[in-house]
Amino acid sequence: MTTHRIGGTRRDGVTGGAVAAVDLGATSGRVMIGRVDAAAGTLALEQVARFPNGGVRLASGLHWDLTALHAHALRGLADAVRTEPDIASVGIDSWAVDYTLLRGHRMLGEPFHYRDERTGRGVEAVHAKVPFAELYRRNGLQFLPFNTLYQLAAEGDALDLADALLLVPDALAFQLTGARVAERTNASTTGLVRVADGAWDTGLMDTLGYDRTLFGELVDPGAPLGALRPAMAREVGAALEVVAVGSHDTASAVVAVPMTDPSTAAYISCGTWGLVGLELEHAVTSDAAREANFTNEGGVDGRVRFLHNVMGLWLLSESVRQWERETGQAIDLPTLLADAGEVPASSVAVFDANDPRFMAPGDLPARIAEWYREHDLPVPSTRAAFARAIVESLAEAFADAVRDAARLAGRDLETIHIVGGGSLNRLLCQRTADRAGLPVLAGPVEATAIGNVLVQARAQGWFGADASLEQLRTLVASAYAPRRFTPQR
Repeated sequence: MTTHRIGGTRRDGVTGGAVAAVDLGATSGRVMIGRVDAAAGTLALEQVARFPNGGVRLASGLHWDLTALHAHALRGLADAVRTEPDIASVGIDSWAVDYTLLRGHRMLGEPFHYRDERTGRGVEAVHAKVPFAELYRRNGLQFLPFNTLYQLAAEGDALDLADALLLVPDALAFQLTGARVAERTNASTTGLVRVADGAWDTGLMDTLGYDRTLFGELVDPGAPLGALRPAMAREVGAALEVVAVGSHDTASAVVAVPMTDPSTAAYISCGTWGLVGLELEHAVTSDAAREANFTNEGGVDGRVRFLHNVMGLWLLSESVRQWERETGQAIDLPTLLADAGEVPASSVAVFDANDPRFMAPGDLPARIAEWYREHDLPVPSTRAAFARAIVESLAEAFADAVRDAARLAGRDLETIHIVGGGSLNRLLCQRTADRAGLPVLAGPVEATAIGNVLVQARAQGWFGADASLEQLRTLVASAYAPRRFTPQR
């Protein structure tokens, strides 16, 4: 008889229960209850807390308020326990690459935000020691100036004061449990993990002058991290167990992509960023992949997330924020997108959605207009036209990335899955299908939280021994049937 581990004990014949997911995004965070019954084929989410997140400008630069996120997470977990007293465990996921430095149990300041201007300073310092082509051979990561190994080169004396470095979800897990570990999918985004075997590249750390003792033991999704510290348990109302999940939010999101056949499907995890790629068994580190700026990040169960970062819905959300700042009035996004749908696609020119000038916060419409003028193209004349131009440009960037991924990996694709907030944008889904010439299956929206929940549920044994990702995805497809968009011309 199969036995299943729940809350540190073993129970027989259990096929379901409830877990909590702390899901942190770049603009907001939430605590969700996930209820799973593998035998009955049911899966449901309930949001019990939502809270704002975003960059905080301090004298030293742009930071995250990790202290506030910790407090919000605790309050959200307390709400979860009041709602569902029998929660078996909690998992934490967030964005990648950003970290906090510790000395003992004390943070040496709030984590820097990956959009902080300092990130560029580290690129030259790292490449002076290790050329990018060599880095790609070792870590398989596309060039992004905010990858952790570049941020560390801009730290200065702070590294000498620290005795530990923890990525954001690992830092929160440490505050909750005292466990100093590095979850492997998120660690793979640092640039300091070997793509060949998923282990820390201590030789690269030595070359770059990073103390290898700063980096914690690597653990896989599903690993138990321990119970809440007594003080935290009192605040939450239960001594919850914390379980490692795919703590890079994209790793969790990909778990919840309802792919019936990963070998013929591409995925787009679309939120602030658009992560466009394939799930592979082995990394692709060819010169062509490097030149196309594709990355090989760790996935759950040792899978490889072979993908390209596209700027994503940041282009739209930051434009909306600018217009609201200018007018002092709220903009209704569904109305704006409906108006954009009435603008003929042929009346707006596509711009380069991946242009680095669009990375920083601020007046994004002005920078998009600047791009158009530099390329002797007409600037959109209304907000609806701007929104249509953004949608068209994202759809083109997504389609290009899908084609590149298929070519580089030698895949013949039949479908594209869009998950995350972008799956609600019907215009974007349809135009991606049109420009890629492939059907788009949209949903689920809450893919990151669902993936977080499913990895915990499997760790509890609710799916039986050795359940595959495909088994988990079958449940997702049943519970959250995707919407289909057929290519049109």
